[in-house]
Amino acid sequence: MRDYISIGPSPCNEECAQVGQDNYPEQSKKECRAFLNQLSRVFGEPPGGAHLGIKSFPHDFGTYREVVCYFDDDVPEARDFAFMLEGKSPENWDEEAHKELSAPAAETVRR
Repeated sequence: MRDYISIGPSPCNEECAQVGQDNYPEQSKKECRAFLNQLSRVFGEPPGGAHLGIKSFPHDFGTYREVVCYFDDDVPEARDFAFMLEGKSPENWDEEAHKELSAPAAETVRR
């Protein structure tokens, strides 16, 4: 069965865009993309049955976004990878993520 686990919008010790801010849609996409790319650099490609993505969720004040790991619950390696990401995701942005976040939006590329 396909499932997902939320990893978050950014590393846990970093500030992130807040729902309701004027530039939230653009900034949250940029932050989530940088976080997704950082997770890929740190942990490599997910095993078969798992992949990273950005998911939107409804909120009283609008829509918010988070990086999620989708996984096939019937594939132990995929499920284990998803829960490992949740427990061991980086606490801070790395140097490459800082570069992505300071670049104009058109220069942000998914790895």
